[in-house]
Amino acid sequence: MTVKHQGYALLSAIVALVVALSAAIYVGALYVGAAADHGPGHRRSADTAAGGPGRAAPVSTGVWAGSWAAAPVGGEPGTEADGMAGRTVRNVVHTSVGGASARVTLSNLYGTRPLTVSHATLAVAATENSAAADPERLRRLTFGGATTVVVPAGEQAVSDAVTVAVPADADVLVSTYSPTSAGPVTYHPNTRQTSYVAVGEATEDITGAAFTATSTHWRYLTALDVLGNEADGTVVAFGDSITDGVTSTVGENRRWPDVLADRLRTTADAQGDAPRYGVVNAGISGNQILVDDDARGASGLNRFERDVLDRANVKVVVIDLGVNDILRSRTLADPQRILDGLRTLVDRAHARGVEVVGATLTPFRGHARYTDGREGVRQQINRAIRTGALFDEVVDFDKALRDPYDPRSFRSEYDSGDHLHPSDRGYRKMAQTVDLAELTGSAPARL
Repeated sequence: MTVKHQGYALLSAIVALVVALSAAIYVGALYVGAAADHGPGHRRSADTAAGGPGRAAPVSTGVWAGSWAAAPVGGEPGTEADGMAGRTVRNVVHTSVGGASARVTLSNLYGTRPLTVSHATLAVAATENSAAADPERLRRLTFGGATTVVVPAGEQAVSDAVTVAVPADADVLVSTYSPTSAGPVTYHPNTRQTSYVAVGEATEDITGAAFTATSTHWRYLTALDVLGNEADGTVVAFGDSITDGVTSTVGENRRWPDVLADRLRTTADAQGDAPRYGVVNAGISGNQILVDDDARGASGLNRFERDVLDRANVKVVVIDLGVNDILRSRTLADPQRILDGLRTLVDRAHARGVEVVGATLTPFRGHARYTDGREGVRQQINRAIRTGALFDEVVDFDKALRDPYDPRSFRSEYDSGDHLHPSDRGYRKMAQTVDLAELTGSAPARL
């Protein structure tokens, strides 16, 4: 071989090496991008079966945002022995924003053994409130490139991103099959949504015919994030049963965070300069700021990082919590302790650059636990909130819902009938009370 030809060969080899390295870097960047931005401090805790490096399909550009979420409450009663072994769970969830790619979070927080999920899919529902899937928009989920994931007890796993057009304001089906039991099923009750269960492995069932059992729980699934250009981040609604929407109409997505998502989306479409956020619901029925409860979840203080700060690209949190600290206390609750708890949440949010909107506590006269003393505590807390010294912004849910002739009670049209939870109309009024212009996503600078 001549010197000239040797030079050409060497140059060709160098070019080939550069191309190969560039491709490897590009693929690696895609994978990191699919796994990142799930929120500060997020842990990807999962052991994957089937060897080989993790892989993710190329995903679109844009911003990760939370489209739906639910706070894990506890271990589902009656599942301690068998869990959901040998069955497929098809969770039905409703999106707040859409995207061109998606990923999910599965939780085994309350399991006592490793959770094996051997098959999982994500699909856009063929119609609302149905187990049937759109066959063109059903995707197998992988975790680190493997179709099987093993989630240790007390941990969670985030799927790889899948390329699929997820629309806003639509039902999405997330199906998981577990061949063995992990003990108690990590779940969220009181969903106001019908989900489904099938015997055997049916994650890719399109017709929904295999799903002969229904459920009012969300099981294992705690988040659906989307990647795209519809949102710049996430708003988290953090609260109790009023945020959870326990008296709203089943299957109609009329909780106040749902209506807030509708407002943000339609206002942004119409005006262009409105905030563009996904909205996720971190309400737990019966939840308190200060006290853990096996049936009503970890306290607000103990779950704030998990359910708020670790969500995808969170910009704003709306806190509506404290009524149960008043109603469930065996003695008269100390308003200062409740306010101190709220201040702690604000400080934690600010440390992560998250804006905090605080809500006044709504009336409950007529409820079985009402007393004049408890009403006095509520009024003290609301006065402190209204001063503006506690939160970055204030939304006055109390003023919006109360009877002007009896401020201790709901207006009749906003009362579900139990004198504690709003009606569908009341939930809508709450969402309409939020000033969208105040959802800036800017927390005060730390000094």
